[in-house]
Amino acid sequence: MARGERHSGASPGVQRHVMKVLQTEDLTVRRAARVIASVTLLVTVAGGVLIHFADRKNFPNIGDGLWWAIQTVTTVGYGDLVPTTAAGRFVASVVMLTGIGFLTVITAAITSTFIEAARRRVQQTRTDPVGAQLAQISARLDLIEAGLSEIARREQGSG
Repeated sequence: MARGERHSGASPGVQRHVMKVLQTEDLTVRRAARVIASVTLLVTVAGGVLIHFADRKNFPNIGDGLWWAIQTVTTVGYGDLVPTTAAGRFVASVVMLTGIGFLTVITAAITSTFIEAARRRVQQTRTDPVGAQLAQISARLDLIEAGLSEIARREQGSG
C-alpha cells in the first residue's frame, strides 16, 4: 500500500458499488431507515458471533452470543449473559452504541414524519391572504374583460 493510503477492509468493487448508490440515488427517509436497519442487523449478528470468540467462558456457543447481542442492541439487557473480558466488553460497547443510535434515529424519523404531517395539515387549513386577494383581482379582471367584449360587440353591431 502506498504512503497515505488506507485500507478500509472492503473490496474495491464493493466500495465502487456503495459510492455509485450514494451518488445516484437521493437519500429518502425510507432509504436511510433501510441503511440504518441493515447496519444494526449486521452489527448485531457480527457482535453475537464475535462475543463467542472474545469471551468463550461466558458465551460457550454462538447461540448464546446472538441472544445476548439481541438483548443488548434492543437495550433490554436481562443481565443473564455478561462479557467479562476486555475484548468482550469492547464488542459489547459497539453493540450498545449501535442499538442506542438505531433507536435514536428511528425515534427521530418517526417524530419528523409526525411533525411534517401536522405542518402540512396546518398549511392546508390556513387561508393564504395574498392568494385570496389575487383570486378576487382575477375574478374582477374577468368581469371587466367580459364587459369590454360586450361593449365591443355592441359597437360592431351598430356600426
